[in-house]
Amino acid sequence: MGFPDQIAISGKELFQLIPQKPPMVMIDALTRSETAAYESTLTIRPDHIFVENRCFSEAGLIETIAQTSAAGVGYACARNGKTIPAGFIGAIQKLCVYRLPQVETQLMTRVTVIHVVENASVIRGEIFDGDQRIAHCEMNIFLQK
Repeated sequence: MGFPDQIAISGKELFQLIPQKPPMVMIDALTRSETAAYESTLTIRPDHIFVENRCFSEAGLIETIAQTSAAGVGYACARNGKTIPAGFIGAIQKLCVYRLPQVETQLMTRVTVIHVVENASVIRGEIFDGDQRIAHCEMNIFLQK
């Protein structure tokens, strides 16, 4: 059985791929997983922990990128029969937030792996509202062995 690039993992299946649990989950579904690229979706609800004045905060955007990366790595590990590691953000670089999305906005987050050495990765994360990129950054992420 093969594993498709286009997927739709959500709910309890998604919670098995990431270390976060509600109310800290900032993605609704992992929708694409390739060797070095992952995509997720999130509809911002009024009760999200990172919603302030009906807008999703910068911290929420950063966490969405990190969780998209975690879900992609978790999915790759699960499909290869490996233990899913916990990951930690080591650094955030080149963060640009063009605007904060409002409640009920559906976001698409794309993570591209730039470089991997041992248990350390450098990723680029981008968040889109429709066709408009509203935020991006690079992160150093360390996986716990």
